[in-house]
Amino acid sequence: MSEAARSESADAAVEAAVAGELRLLDPEVRRSPELVGALLHPDFHEFGASGRHWDRAAIIDMLATETEAETGAAPVSTSRMRGVQLSADVVHLTFDTQDNGLHVHRSSLWRRSDDGWLLYFHQGTPFTV
Repeated sequence: MSEAARSESADAAVEAAVAGELRLLDPEVRRSPELVGALLHPDFHEFGASGRHWDRAAIIDMLATETEAETGAAPVSTSRMRGVQLSADVVHLTFDTQDNGLHVHRSSLWRRSDDGWLLYFHQGTPFTV
């Protein structure tokens, strides 16, 4: 494969992971177990900004039962979104979020599967500005 073709492939992989990540931040998607489940790898797990460890079932359940009071009325804002394709089937994203005054550094691993790019691992670490 030529260098240009590799670069195009990596760009497409990173773009797919970014699109999936942004969908997971959409309040309508977050409230839908079906939509969230379609974006999470079967072996998904997360170390949340709260310090809690989440598996796939627990995060789907928590997101489906979140209220607007818990999530805030304003959408989550993202900044400094960067991605790199680590291998043919793995993309690493890093970015920051701001939600209700909470700032969090985030790191996600997306894996290509037969169903497309799925979130395999996520970690959030709070920080102060």
